[in-house]
Amino acid sequence: IDILSFAAEAFPDQGITSVRDEGDVSVATYPQVLNRVCRLANALRSLGVAPGDRIATLAWNGQRHFELYYAIAGLGAVCHTVNPRLPAEQMHYILHHAQDRLIFVDLSLVPLIEALAHDLPEGCRVVVMCDAGHMPDTSFDALCYETLIEAEGAEIEWPDFPETTAAGLCYTSGTTGNPKGALYSHRSVVLHALMVVAGHPRSL
Repeated sequence: IDILSFAAEAFPDQGITSVRDEGDVSVATYPQVLNRVCRLANALRSLGVAPGDRIATLAWNGQRHFELYYAIAGLGAVCHTVNPRLPAEQMHYILHHAQDRLIFVDLSLVPLIEALAHDLPEGCRVVVMCDAGHMPDTSFDALCYETLIEAEGAEIEWPDFPETTAAGLCYTSGTTGNPKGALYSHRSVVLHALMVVAGHPRSL
């Protein structure tokens, strides 16, 4: 979370522009995104998310997915990105192997969850990443991303934990048997971020 906090302080006039599944273009500065991440983290806590829990994302590369990376890992939970191009049987195996507590899904990918909704991990809930006005009719009980955020405040005390704590989880495509999971620590994520900006003129 310190990476995003630094971005909000050092580059307050910069941020994220992304095309959303609702059909519009979202523009937000880093301070605005940090505010939303804090509220999202509080929403996750309200849903019972604890350190070490795996939280799945089935989403494209947009602002809400960005927010989830920081909110989930910032709480000491694990952001499990699921590849939407995997076959249904591999996606089913991955969700059960990871024992995900929540699945955040983009609007256009809801049909993929519809196909799996009858057999999700026990207690797993689905959050559709849209506003209340675009919530789809589903065969399962779905939560609304923006409604969850709107219900929470931005005041939060982020937990401290060892740098070796898992931050992200990815699975292989299962070309040689069942997919295999690989964990990424907070240390590896920070080192990667530092490596990316090391040669950037504006970072000097």
